Amino acid sequence: MERTIKILIFLIFLSGVICTKALAADYTMQQLTTPTNVAFADCTKTYNIPAENLYYLTIDSIIANRFEIKELQSKMGYALFKVNDKEFLATVAYYGDNKSILKITPVNSNYYFAPGIVSNIFKYIDLNYNEPIKEIQKS
Repeated sequence: MERTIKILIFLIFLSGVICTKALAADYTMQQLTTPTNVAFADCTKTYNIPAENLYYLTIDSIIANRFEIKELQSKMGYALFKVNDKEFLATVAYYGDNKSILKITPVNSNYYFAPGIVSNIFKYIDLNYNEPIKEIQKS
């Protein structure tokens, strides 16, 4: 009898931990999708890869996140894209030998937007950081 009570208490405790983790995951998702004031520092990230590779990874990330590309300029290293009626400018710049910087800023300079827009692009680049750039053959 005493053993059964201990097992029940353990199961109740375990289910409480699982529920808490599930709620924490939802809260994090809510934080990413709820518009807030985003700091400029959170919109900038430095990478240890050449600027050209970072530019291509940025374009790939925008496409993978299903954001609408409005304009691309490879010579200047920027991409203009749209998310929910808000336009963003992703700018890649040379920062040193095999170093580059990516800035993603709203076009209207209003930093009240969902931080997940910027963080998802950075996460995608971080995940595909070491993948080789491949040229797609025309058919």
